[in-house]
Parts: sequence; structure tokens; C-alpha cells
Amino acid sequence: MLLNLGESIPPDTAHAVSVSLPTWRSNVGYEEGEDWVTSKMATGYPRFFIHKFIDSFATDLVAKYARPGQKAMLFPSRQIASRCASFIRECAPHAVIGGLDVIHLVLDEANPSSAALRSLSPTISAVICSAEAFPYAKQYWQHSGDGVSSRRAEFCHTLFQDGLLVLDERPKSPVAPLGQKTCRGPKRYQRPLSLDKAVSPSPRCVSPRHEAVPAREAQESSRFLEERFGRNLDISFVEPAKSAIKRRIAGALKGDLDLTTSPLPEMGPNTRGIVNLKEDDIYLFPCGMNAIFNGHRLLLSARGQMKSINFGFPYVDTLKILQKFGPGCVFYGHASESDLDDLEKRLEGGERFLGLFCEFPGNPLLISPNLVRIRRLADKYDFAVVVDETIGTFANVNVLPYADIVASSLTKIFSGDCNVMGGSAILNPNSRYYASLKAAAEKELEDNYWSEDVMFMERNSRDFGSRIERINLNAEAICDVLSASPLVKDVYFPKLNPSRPNYEACKLPTGGYGGLLSVTFHDRQQAIVFYDMVETAKGPSLGTNFTLTSPYVLLAHYQELDWAASFGVDPDLVRISVGLEETDHLKAVFQDALRAAEERGS
Repeated sequence: MLLNLGESIPPDTAHAVSVSLPTWRSNVGYEEGEDWVTSKMATGYPRFFIHKFIDSFATDLVAKYARPGQKAMLFPSRQIASRCASFIRECAPHAVIGGLDVIHLVLDEANPSSAALRSLSPTISAVICSAEAFPYAKQYWQHSGDGVSSRRAEFCHTLFQDGLLVLDERPKSPVAPLGQKTCRGPKRYQRPLSLDKAVSPSPRCVSPRHEAVPAREAQESSRFLEERFGRNLDISFVEPAKSAIKRRIAGALKGDLDLTTSPLPEMGPNTRGIVNLKEDDIYLFPCGMNAIFNGHRLLLSARGQMKSINFGFPYVDTLKILQKFGPGCVFYGHASESDLDDLEKRLEGGERFLGLFCEFPGNPLLISPNLVRIRRLADKYDFAVVVDETIGTFANVNVLPYADIVASSLTKIFSGDCNVMGGSAILNPNSRYYASLKAAAEKELEDNYWSEDVMFMERNSRDFGSRIERINLNAEAICDVLSASPLVKDVYFPKLNPSRPNYEACKLPTGGYGGLLSVTFHDRQQAIVFYDMVETAKGPSLGTNFTLTSPYVLLAHYQELDWAASFGVDPDLVRISVGLEETDHLKAVFQDALRAAEERGS
């Protein structure tokens, strides 16, 4: 898949999750904000790039409700926008927060057409701030994953333009405090960024007042939506679709769920090894990072203000959440046994922690932490364990028995199609913190997963299991190709990693080693030529149904390459997310790129 600079990945996809950066130089240009790159970008990775639908809506809101020179950041609810405003007040210089405000848009109940839209809850809240304060709004937006999705923005913008979405004129509540100290962490996180109640309603359509909507009105609502907005969105299927997604995440849905069945049958046995796991122990979020952000919020609410532990080199925003929201964290960047030895000494010395956050395996070095030992320490010294299983995937590994909370980005291989965002968090019903976490969830969480995104995610994930099997096989084949090359310094893959025994301890009998691997070269120029010449899609994200290559460290840690290198993360590392292509074809693609690197890279 050879795509032009700035083209969406997949091509011609309005809500694509990735963007083509086809050369090493274009990745550097993106990070440097160079116009020859940024001006050509049709889209970008959500949470790092403000989608054109979101930006367009924000521009119109500013024009109508703000002063010249101000900017707006969009969120799905008043509560979230208020948290962002509090973050700005606590983090930004006092001189730049003048005019900071939160506005909330709701359906115009005087308009007869609004009745058909109530069950969608198409609300939008916006933080209005100065241009100088906007980078702080963007930091909150990126770290938390709390922003609106592009589909929600597109839909609600149309309502706004048609006069169906209007300013809520009710008296404003004071800006709610975050309830936790923010903006901690190393100075490298305090600069402006480069380029820059949770129980789901019943399956019936419900109004904001939770009044049941008659079947005829539901049918009329669906017809109105389809005719007015050109959407294939049957509202009556949204809640069953959420159930189907949750049951797949639990490993309790072997085939497709009939979304027309009401009421839905009880959830059957699952593959998580937790017999008492229920559907309502699984929470859906607009993106994976939002699942981690809210998992951290729930722990702070349930257990109080304590430092966390970030164990292993993390995905970029996990560490920032733990450092900037709450009392801070202790960082162990190697996920080694010696790191655990040091942690155990701290615990023996009386230090206590909120929770330990880790990835299984980690990104991009694919190191698998020792969850057996971590669980033993957690039980002895009373801290929670939060595991991000995005890369391992629950089709390959089962980490829930070792965790109190398991988070995942559904945007990745669960969806596969690279056209919708989503995240999930599972509360282990056998956790000592389960009751307090459920109480906190009831109080703190909102269901902000936009209905259109739900429908796309449900459709995309129906063949998740069969896709994983093929991707596992392809990844092992590419691993073999790279390992055999004399140009290659290291291949990072769970099967080859010294931490493989830790992976095997959680690996399912039918599981494999996942679809992600990373490679480094003896010579930097060879790494550059390899990346430039490999004939795959090239851009951010992972877990796509097609192979996707990225100079990951360059993109994720451009402003902190030396810091990353201090934890063994090579600045010139190339990360490969392996797809569903025919295996021999994929092998030939990577062999050709290696030959080019050998010929032109010396």
C-alpha cells in the first residue's frame, strides 16, 4: 500500500485513524511542524491531530460565542469540559487564562425535529480560551482522550448549522475542581506539545429523562435520522451493539450477536478465567487512553491520593497521566526483575502506592512484565494492578486473573479497519477493590461513546478472532525474515524477548505472539533506507488489517530521544504492525526493503 504524503490511511476515509508519512524525512518534518508536511495532511492520529470536522465546528462556535482571537476545544459533556478548564487554571500562567469559559450546547426542545434525536444525546461542550492558553487545553485533550470523536463532531455540527443544537441557557455551575493536584512531572512534559453514571441504559431507546420511547416513535426516529442525515444508524441497535462489543471483550461471544433480539440472553461462559465476570463489569470509552485515564481516576476516587507506579517503558501518554494528574508516580522504565527488586525494597521499607500500571507486552520493545510476581507483591502490600493488554490482545493472552483493571485500545486490532476509535476497561470482580471501584464508577463515569462509533466498532470486530490467527502467523514470518538479516541489530518480539517466560505464563493455549514487532539496525542510514523503501502503509497507529510501518520513537518521543535511549529505546527503531496480507508477499516486501538498505544504506 503505497500512499502519498498526508493521505489518510486507509485512503479516502473521512474518519481514518492514521495518515501517510512515507519517508523518514516526512516524519521529521511533521515533528518540526514544517509546512511541506503539515499543509498536505488530510488527517492525523486522533489525540495528536485535531480532525478537520472538529476544527471546523470549533471555528463556528468561536465565531458565534467567543471573542476574536479565542479558540475552542470540544468535549462531549459539561463535566469533562469543566475538568479541562480546571486543568488550564492549574497549569497555565495566570496571565493567559482571562476569558476562560465553558459553554454547553443541547437540543432545541422547541424544535419538533429534536424528539427524534433525544436518545442520541447529541450534546457538545466547549472550553473557550485564549490562543495562549489553548496549548494547555490541547495537553488535557491529548492525555485524557476526553475529546469528541470526529463522527460526533460532524453529526453535531450539522445540528448546530440547522439550528437544532443551541446554547444551554440554564445557570452555569462553578467549574468543578479536578479533585487532585495536576501538572506534575518532568519539565519535558510542561512545554506546549509538538504539532501539536457509567451504567449503560437498557437496550430500548431512552430519553435524557430515562423515559421509555414507544416502538413507533423509535422507528420514526430511525427514519428521520436516515433521511435527514444520510446515516446508516438504527438507534435501536446501539445498546445491543455495545453488549456485543463487551461480550467479545469478555471472550463470551463466539459468533455474531443478533442485535434485533430483545431482551438479550444472559452472557455465557468467558475465556478470561473469571467465572463471575459480568457484562456490566466492562466499560466502553471513546478511545484506549481514555480507558486508562478513567481507570486512574477511579482508583484515586476509590483509594485516595497516593502515588502510582509506571512499570515498563510506556505508551507516551500513560506516564504523563500518572505524572500530571494526582500525586505523581515512580517510574521503572525497564520492567526488569531488578526493577521489581527495587520496588519490593521500597514496599518493605513502608512506601505505599495507589496502583501499578503496565503494558503486556510493552511498546515498542515488547517486554512482558512478570505479572505473577507483581500480583504477589500487590496482594501483600495492598496496591492495584492495571494492565494495558492492547498489544498482546485478549485473543492471545489472559491477564485479567493478575489485574484489578484491564484496559485496552479497541482502535487497534479489535477494530482492525483503522476507521474508528474505542477503548475498554474491565473491573475484575474478584479484586479486593471491586466494590469501591464499582461505587466510584457509578458516581464518576459517563457513557460518552458516540453511537455511530459504537456501530462501526461492532461491525469491524465481528471477525476479530479469525484475523488474530492470521496476523500471528504473518508476524512470526516477518520476525524470521528480519532476524536472518546481517543488517539487523535487534528484533523485538515476545517470542524472542528474554521476558518470554513472563509472556508464556499468560499466553492462551490457542494464542500466538501478536502482530507487533520492532527492529533496529547496526547503521542509522540503513534504518532510514529500509523505512523509505518498504512497500507498506507508513504512518502512526498499530493493529491494522494491513501492515503498517512507523519510525515509532521518532514520532512518539521526538522531544525526548535521549531520555528514551536511556531506557534502551533506540531513536532509530522501526516498528512494524503486521497485517493480513498473503504471507509470501509480505516476506518478499521486507526482503526487498532489506536488500535496498544493504545497497543504498552504507
